[in-house]
Amino acid sequence: MEYNVHTLANGIRVLHVPSASTISHACIIVNTGSRDEPEQKAGLAHFIEHLIFKRTEKRSTNQILNRLESVGADLNAYTTKEYTCVHASFLNPYLDRTLDLFNDIIFHSTFPEEEMDKEKGVILDEIASYLDQPEEAINDDFEDMLFAGNPLGNNILGTTDSVNNFTREDVINFRNANYRTNEIVVAVLGNYTFKNVANKGNKYFSEVKENSPSLNRVKPVILKPQTIEINKPIAQSHCILGMQTFSTHSEQKAGLMLLNNYFGGNGMSSILNLQIREKYGIAYTIESNFSPLSDTGIFSIYFGTDKEKHQKALSLIFKEMKKLKDNPLNDVQLQKAKNKFIGQIALSEENRIGLIISMAKNLIDHDQIDSLEQVFQKINQVTTSGINQIANEVLDAAQLNIFTFSPILE
Repeated sequence: MEYNVHTLANGIRVLHVPSASTISHACIIVNTGSRDEPEQKAGLAHFIEHLIFKRTEKRSTNQILNRLESVGADLNAYTTKEYTCVHASFLNPYLDRTLDLFNDIIFHSTFPEEEMDKEKGVILDEIASYLDQPEEAINDDFEDMLFAGNPLGNNILGTTDSVNNFTREDVINFRNANYRTNEIVVAVLGNYTFKNVANKGNKYFSEVKENSPSLNRVKPVILKPQTIEINKPIAQSHCILGMQTFSTHSEQKAGLMLLNNYFGGNGMSSILNLQIREKYGIAYTIESNFSPLSDTGIFSIYFGTDKEKHQKALSLIFKEMKKLKDNPLNDVQLQKAKNKFIGQIALSEENRIGLIISMAKNLIDHDQIDSLEQVFQKINQVTTSGINQIANEVLDAAQLNIFTFSPILE
């Protein structure tokens, strides 16, 4: 897909992707997230993402929320371990309105104390709601174990104690230290010329003062595999198996993405779904995931089932892992896996807001954006020996951490 990048004097990059649609999509992504939080300040990046919608130097909360919604646009935001993102979808005439609002909430929020107090309550409710969903909460506990001693293990929402103790000074210090202009991308997908988007980037973001302190992230160490079981008052057993693996910069990333999709990824025809759910009917949800980060990655397998079926499900997963290691994919099987994965990637391009966010992240991570053809080429370059080598590494039961929520039976 065609794209152009304009870099402002302060380091902020403006990405434009042309589209013939009457609907435009835009985002502003900051390369900072929960892993960049100071000790004892878990949840601070996410807290700031909430607060930027509360008040700015020129807008009240209602004015911020109505600025785009009043013209039928959609505005939202999220925080991950490494990114903070604000995104919007809107009719083409409202690009100025969108970029002006992005500038206002990211760089001119005032973080009033009374709004902070209210938003702490909202996030505490969010934490409580999240803890009531074991299929969600187990991911955080698993990653806390996987990255013990490193901020990557922090819960993105934070804890009750950390959130209650946030101060306005914490918020301002974090923003000043982590909202680096050279690590910010403003991206627009829409029916505009590149010159038009570049000019609007200059108009709304050139006044931002350059801020480019170094990005100091501590790479997590790989710990000895652990097996942990926690008893909870829940109806089903929930389990995650996994390990640290390849980063977004690894040459083996494409191979593991392909293997993950074949083994337990999207769709009903994955090995795990066919063998565990369809054949035996013992797990409503079973899937594998690969999440590459800037200096490491996470490969995991999740399933939920009745307590009495837990061990059988675990045994079947280990059986399928061993089978894939002992009976490597042949050329025909590998080509089928490639065709499926390439088709899924092509279809995902239809999610335009997801596409522009993904492109902006790639610009931050790699200083370039691969075309679909380049992505497909990397997938097609994966060999049987390469994918089988990866399978032997990540499907080694002896190297997997196992984390379980087990129901307390009466």
